[in-house]
Amino acid sequence: MTDRILVPVDESEHSREALAYAMDRFPNAEFVALHVLEGGRGDLGTFSGMTGEVPDEERRREAATAVLESAETLAAEHGVALETDRGRGRPDRLIVRYAEDEDVDLVVMGSHGRDGVARVLLGSVAEKVVRRSPTPVLVYR
Repeated sequence: MTDRILVPVDESEHSREALAYAMDRFPNAEFVALHVLEGGRGDLGTFSGMTGEVPDEERRREAATAVLESAETLAAEHGVALETDRGRGRPDRLIVRYAEDEDVDLVVMGSHGRDGVARVLLGSVAEKVVRRSPTPVLVYR
């Protein structure tokens, strides 16, 4: 039985569709929408040892809040319980760690559908999560 489902969310339509699919498929489950702010993007402190806020930090936090609010709206439309959380770091690693630490029964995530060279060069968060997750992963494409 699938009681607790982790759905990583970002600004993409793929993640929104994955969340909607999971809510339709498992209407009695508890859901956690996790948004990950990638660490180090434009973060000069990472390289220089400086601390403090980076110039785009507030904008990124506002965008994360908007993503999670959108997930909450979708959950309300589906009449399901939704918990939200956010983290900072490499998305694949944080998703896997969350699944390990938070008693998740299933991870449902969208795939951006990259093929060939783009997938090899850019990597795939979904692929890395599938390989490393301690719980089953359903990739919605």
